[in-house]
Amino acid sequence: MKNLLFMFSFLLSASAVFAQTEFTVRGFVYNADNGEAAGFVKVIAKQIDENSSDKLLGATTDIDGYFQFSSLKRGSYAIEVRSTEHQRIYDTIQIGDKNITTLRYELTKSDEVKEMEEVAIFGQDQSKRNNVEMSVNKLDQEGLERLPSFGAENDIIAAFSVTPGVVSTGDQGGQLYVRGGTPIQNKITLDGMTIYNPFHSIGFFSVFETELIKSADIYTGGFSSEYGGRISSVMDITYRDGDLNKHGGLVSVSPFLGKAVLEGPVFKNKDAKGSGGSYIFSAKHSLLDYTSESVYPFVNEGQGMPYTFTDIYGKFTIKSPEGSKFSAFGFSNNDAVRYDNIANLNWKSYGGGINFTLVPSSNPVIIKGHLNASNYDIFFQEESGSKPRTSGITGFDVGFDFLYFLKNQSQITYGFNIGGFATSFTTFNEVNREINLDNYNTELSGYINYRLVKGRWVFNPGFRVQAYPSIPAVIPEPRLGIKVNATENLRFKMSGGYYSQNFTSVASDKDIVTLFYGFVAAPTDVQSTFTKANGEETEPDNGLQTSWHGIIGTEYDFTKNFSLNVEGYYKYYPKLSNINVNKLYDDTQEFSDIADIYKKDFLIESGVAYGVDVLLEYSKKRLFLWGVYSLGKSERWDGFDYYTPSFDRRHNINLVATYAFLKDKSLEVSLRWNFGSGLPFTPTSGYYQGEDFVEGVTTDYTTSNPSELSLLLGDMNAARLPTYHRFDITIKKKFAFKNKTVMELKGGVTNIYDRDNIFYVNRVTNDKIYQLPFLPSIGLSYDF
Repeated sequence: MKNLLFMFSFLLSASAVFAQTEFTVRGFVYNADNGEAAGFVKVIAKQIDENSSDKLLGATTDIDGYFQFSSLKRGSYAIEVRSTEHQRIYDTIQIGDKNITTLRYELTKSDEVKEMEEVAIFGQDQSKRNNVEMSVNKLDQEGLERLPSFGAENDIIAAFSVTPGVVSTGDQGGQLYVRGGTPIQNKITLDGMTIYNPFHSIGFFSVFETELIKSADIYTGGFSSEYGGRISSVMDITYRDGDLNKHGGLVSVSPFLGKAVLEGPVFKNKDAKGSGGSYIFSAKHSLLDYTSESVYPFVNEGQGMPYTFTDIYGKFTIKSPEGSKFSAFGFSNNDAVRYDNIANLNWKSYGGGINFTLVPSSNPVIIKGHLNASNYDIFFQEESGSKPRTSGITGFDVGFDFLYFLKNQSQITYGFNIGGFATSFTTFNEVNREINLDNYNTELSGYINYRLVKGRWVFNPGFRVQAYPSIPAVIPEPRLGIKVNATENLRFKMSGGYYSQNFTSVASDKDIVTLFYGFVAAPTDVQSTFTKANGEETEPDNGLQTSWHGIIGTEYDFTKNFSLNVEGYYKYYPKLSNINVNKLYDDTQEFSDIADIYKKDFLIESGVAYGVDVLLEYSKKRLFLWGVYSLGKSERWDGFDYYTPSFDRRHNINLVATYAFLKDKSLEVSLRWNFGSGLPFTPTSGYYQGEDFVEGVTTDYTTSNPSELSLLLGDMNAARLPTYHRFDITIKKKFAFKNKTVMELKGGVTNIYDRDNIFYVNRVTNDKIYQLPFLPSIGLSYDF
């Protein structure tokens, strides 16, 4: 703790190095109706002194409603705050008496907002010009609700699944593969806390509550040094705070689930709106185990849909007039499913933490911190009589981030993080050998990220250090992003870096269907030598997974509302760890003469993934169009042969269209069509009467008569499943009442032309389990 306090004090003091003799103007923008911070609002500043030749200065508020102008001269300035849905704010300020001037503005709803030409030109998504924004899609609650919903319920998984470079292996299971990475290589955070399993077994519902989401940033590669601990992608989700002005909420029900959201003020600050205390609470529970037999008798031979889950979340927030904030939150997620003739699965997760933002009155640095802890446990047993698999992880995380704004919207961000986790894991591989691991690990990391905006160029170098004392290992991770604004409408960009992670999946990457989603730390007991594809031999010390990312792309705005984004990527995985499905012997002295590949729990592999992602987006008033085409290839090397992982989908297409009808836009129709080429699988070559050697080496195979049937498999992933495609439609109608409450009627159909998409094939009985069939649904919500 002393070391932690020393590091905190040192970094806070070091921020003075970046301070400049010029003046700083900073501020916060809030929504007057609920006190929530207004993110991505345009703020304009112009010096109004007669002899001033300064140009118009522009900034965009961040997700916390914060903006800052640095290195300003002494004098009078005109400030304008612009939002397309709110009344303009004009202000005049005088700076010079103190180095830092803090402002505070509240946005009021406006029925009609007219754009000034000068501001409209400036407002053509300034963030595209001032940020590299490589391989990232940013969505808010409004953006999520424009996507077609499953079971008449919007969920963030719909946004993930239509993101360029993302592949889902099916409607059931809920796992996503990002540009050649596995689910364990995706870091998913909620307000800074790592969520170990974000998706319920039903596949199209996550643990997140759409009504609470303020932003969802999905990085599919090349992310900056602020993010670490994973080698493929980052999904950074932020929840909004409770309403500071009034009590309210939402209740909704559908055949799939029922949910409720409640929020309101705990105490108010009359002297400064946008400050005070608030709460927000949400709960949802699946209803399919009650409704599916009668509502969907044509599904699962009339036996219903065997899913059940419950999610609970609560948060308490305090905001100060100066912009500082403190939040405490907690959550609980439970999931259970019984796949007939396949498996039983249940998992649970719970945790909580605190987040805070400090805005020192005499220092231009914004300080953010978090402290959280959580637990995740999963149990899985196949109906075939296989022994159960279990996995659990308990972890904590504490970190601080320091943000300093520079001139022309440049900025420096730096920070450090301390974490630890304990894992417990038991499984049995394909030859019924037990794999049991229990360990405790710590992680330390520090980073610095610099964004320089210079004329047409944006440079974003960064550096991160990941230390793994339990391994032990220290991994330096350089990062770099560059963008050039060739014209007002055309931009070129690139990014890359080195990444590492300490987590390893307990599921084999060779499995076509993965229901068991558990965790272990990077193994230290791996094979003594690993032969690369070029014949070179290495001696791996541990199973830390690493990757290099290299991405180039271009953005082009056909109009202010119509844009094209094209990115080509290459990911090289020098070291991957995978569970050893061919373990035959215990790793003991008795079998010292046996090769490591037959007795180690985990083995080292390598791999590559490369492809091209194309995104076309159109958004104007009533119409939203989204078109994605992804071409990708993944390949793994296990030390002996190349193999294609089960998530290698060569072609993937997502088309989304949303249109709002009627004068008040109260009727909305959303469509989505998804096409995916066939996923690879290992075919069955034959069957034979297996010998289980229950009496060990004394078993007499000439007289034993085992009843179990064994499979003779073909070449690894040598065949492909049929193509997958599905068409969904959602219709929403809102009814607004005089008391300002809103009722929404939602209806939808999943798989509207009833395509038979294979989910699972029982190799013994040859029974085929399909993905979701034609599935209509209707739901009702009331917002008060």
